[in-house]
Amino acid sequence: LSGVNYYMTGDESLVSADRHATLIPIVMPDNGDEVVHQIYDIADEASVSSSFEVLVTGESSFAADSIALADETMHTGEGIGISVALVILTLVFGAIAAALLPVVLGIVSVVAALGVTALIGQTMELSFFITNMITMMGLAVGIDYSLFILSRYREERENGLEKVDAIAAAGATASRAVLFSGMTVVLALCGLVIFPLSIFKSAGIGAILVVVVAVVASMTLLPAIIGLLGDKVNRFRIPLIQRRKTQKSAEATGGFWVRTTSIVTRRPIVSLIIAGGLLAALVVPYFGSEMGMSGISGIPDDLRSKQGFIALQEEFGYGMDEPAIVVINGPTDSDGVHASIVDLEASIASNPAFVSTSVDVHPDKDLSVLYAMLVGDPLSKQSMDAVTQLRSDYIPQAFENVPVEVLTTGYTAGILDFNQTTDTYTPIVFGFVLALSFVLLTVAFRSIVIPATSILMNLLSVGAAYGLIVLVFQKGIGASLFGFQQVDVIESWLPLFLFAILFGLSMDYHVFLLSRIRERFNQTGDNKEAVSFGLRSTGRLITGAALIMVAVFGGFALGDMVMFQQMGFGLAVAVLMDATIVRSILVPATMSIIGNRNWYLPKWLAWIPNVSIGEGSQEEVPVAGGEELRQPFEQPVPATVLVYVQEDQLQRHHRDEDSDKELRY
Repeated sequence: LSGVNYYMTGDESLVSADRHATLIPIVMPDNGDEVVHQIYDIADEASVSSSFEVLVTGESSFAADSIALADETMHTGEGIGISVALVILTLVFGAIAAALLPVVLGIVSVVAALGVTALIGQTMELSFFITNMITMMGLAVGIDYSLFILSRYREERENGLEKVDAIAAAGATASRAVLFSGMTVVLALCGLVIFPLSIFKSAGIGAILVVVVAVVASMTLLPAIIGLLGDKVNRFRIPLIQRRKTQKSAEATGGFWVRTTSIVTRRPIVSLIIAGGLLAALVVPYFGSEMGMSGISGIPDDLRSKQGFIALQEEFGYGMDEPAIVVINGPTDSDGVHASIVDLEASIASNPAFVSTSVDVHPDKDLSVLYAMLVGDPLSKQSMDAVTQLRSDYIPQAFENVPVEVLTTGYTAGILDFNQTTDTYTPIVFGFVLALSFVLLTVAFRSIVIPATSILMNLLSVGAAYGLIVLVFQKGIGASLFGFQQVDVIESWLPLFLFAILFGLSMDYHVFLLSRIRERFNQTGDNKEAVSFGLRSTGRLITGAALIMVAVFGGFALGDMVMFQQMGFGLAVAVLMDATIVRSILVPATMSIIGNRNWYLPKWLAWIPNVSIGEGSQEEVPVAGGEELRQPFEQPVPATVLVYVQEDQLQRHHRDEDSDKELRY
């Protein structure tokens, strides 16, 4: 460490105007985030043994406090997410053993992903934010994937299948849906990895790792555990919870989901207009958003770096020693260069966002460096606008006729460049994610209508989440109710980040719902009844899974950092809207309106491999015009398929009526 003070140099700029405060600038080493804690200890000793108070602030202390606060937020999110998940899973399954299993799988996914991350961290530098991403995404998708598969296993057991057969049936249906869901999530998260900044790459790598681990665990470890436990997964039933069988629930004539399905499918156009209009209205506030960074203003006042920031601002007029730095590459002895620097200083002095200027001259390198101190937080909107004006107006005017190279750098300028990079890559990431998602969904469901409508609805729900973030955090509507801090700007990285996360997560529910609809359509050929069945049979599970995600993300939103509040709130409300308005109203309404054309695949795409999910026992029956329907018994069907169906019916008959297992064959 190295530093100077007033008693060494006599520099009056290191003493406040009332001479009751002095500065000790310290040059930090590369591992400044580690050294800052040593400085904290020294400051504490000095404060105790002296009659004055020692405060510490700066970029390193701000980073150290942010990491500590992020860890605290992560632990809060973990505790809330796991606790709420256990309650919801108990309500969904009606048995404690079944409720614990998805939580265990979620924790295993997080731990395994952290281990893989440690290995990757030996070869490349990763942001501390990666651990937050792994925990948040791992608990969300790990629990959800296990929930879907375990629910399908229990349903098949209730339908009369033996344990091994039920595991196989769950693997052929729910596990396949989970595989495609995970692939969609990974493709969406790849949008973060192609972004050329380390924090986005780290977040993307962490999220991808934990999703892949969660998919693998749910398709391998979970069936193995179910095979060991068998019907013991239903141990420790909750007497007060009247759990209905999934199949009976799907075939029921009453209940919330039956009524919802009936209303939506009976009036699909009205339902579509109301639900779509609501989401579209929520998108509107986003167009009035202000993008930026909350910076040190977005952390609690009781943190050490924030206390030092406040004292520095009160005593010296600026909150952090992070000036805008203007580098003039040209002859230092030139009268034109000197006059231009004077003009530039005058322009800077006229802007209240700047405190003062100073110039260092390096004749041996023909280099002049101007430092312009900023008032308050260097990441505030005022500071960002000031540096933007410095670049776009002050410098071009001052050096208009001087043949030198003038560049602007510094903390604020770096964030401005970050925002510009984000704006440049946003359409690239959007296009990449949407195109790959369309291809994957086309392969999954052998339809071009399903991917198109799915993408439109997901974009609508993501846009609605953007609008709600602006309403709460920028406009302040309901901020105090949630305990959030109102700020002037929305984090500039948030829209792109949320898009990649939410687009992938929303496909989880979409694929699971559509797989049940497709499976029923294969059996009946009745699109309306298949849509109704899919919503009835998955409504309870999707709602439970969504509430678990809301709890996990909401736990992160309860943190004290504005960036985590905006991120957690945005993810939570988006998932909630996606599982309720989109999945419960928009999807069934749209599919009811489109009808059998939902499953339209042009003839020229018939070469696509048939790896579709939601397959029934019947083979596909192509219909003229490229439309693929499932109408067994109305079209000629291979005899082997009829034999299979008859055998399956015979097996079910004997399983229900006769305990002699040999008669099944």
